[in-house]
Amino acid sequence: MAITAQTVKELREKTGAGMMDCKVALTETNGDMEAAIDWLRAKGLSRAAKKSDRVAAEGLIAVAEQGTKAAIIELNSETDFVARNEQFQALVVGVAQAALATDGSLDAVKQANLASTGKTVEATVSEAIATIGENMTLRRTAVLSVSQGIVASYIHSAVAPGLGKIGVLVALESTGDAAQLATVGRQIAMHIAAANPLALDVDQLDPTVVERERHVFAEQARESGKPEAIIEKMVEGRIRKFYEESVLLKQAFVIDPDKTVEAAVKEAEKAAGAPVKLSGFVCFRLGEGIQREEADFAAEVAAAVGTR
Repeated sequence: MAITAQTVKELREKTGAGMMDCKVALTETNGDMEAAIDWLRAKGLSRAAKKSDRVAAEGLIAVAEQGTKAAIIELNSETDFVARNEQFQALVVGVAQAALATDGSLDAVKQANLASTGKTVEATVSEAIATIGENMTLRRTAVLSVSQGIVASYIHSAVAPGLGKIGVLVALESTGDAAQLATVGRQIAMHIAAANPLALDVDQLDPTVVERERHVFAEQARESGKPEAIIEKMVEGRIRKFYEESVLLKQAFVIDPDKTVEAAVKEAEKAAGAPVKLSGFVCFRLGEGIQREEADFAAEVAAAVGTR
């Protein structure tokens, strides 16, 4: 694969590594961007390697609750100006409320009827595009429910009740006191917004993510020149640390860092008066994983000059 100045520049922007290091990384990995990122991480040259860092999109996250069920949706717009529009905000709230009557899948929510219009969500969004004059996309949706207990929610950077830039749902299964469950559920939701766990427990972590981290840790250890037997122990230690940083139940609880989230849930059983199980969570961060096309002004000028 051809390695161009643009790909070197892109890798540098993603990782913060030097231009020459980026060029070497791309050469060593035959131009594979993700492999080059890992190569730089292994060499200790990357300062920003996560895909989730590449966030760029406008719009709003909304949550809606009803009994032991809650929904969360992300509706994107092209500009923040539209996201501040009351008509757009009312649409986002309406979509979240419509999602409560579904299983949470994107297709089901698109076909659900919106109370304010009597039309499907998909049709209503299409009409809003024509009315507001800006493209919109219902990007993702989810629903959490429990047979007994509560589904707590939290909105960070709220612009209105239930609307903001980060939304979190937390499902707690329990027959205990609802008020106590709501309190700990909201605290855990706030923790998730701050700590950004990848999974509820170790078993739910994506195996490919774990394997990728294991490979990077091994390469980092080999750079130190240690024997393979020592490297294996070093990697296992780093993987345990990765679990503590990435798995919700293993993370240090932001409300009280001296205990894990798992310990905090166990402790909450005393106040609730019954066993409590953290059975699931959903966290949407506005525009997560979406890359906005950014115009290279210098390149545009050079191109314009070259066409004359």
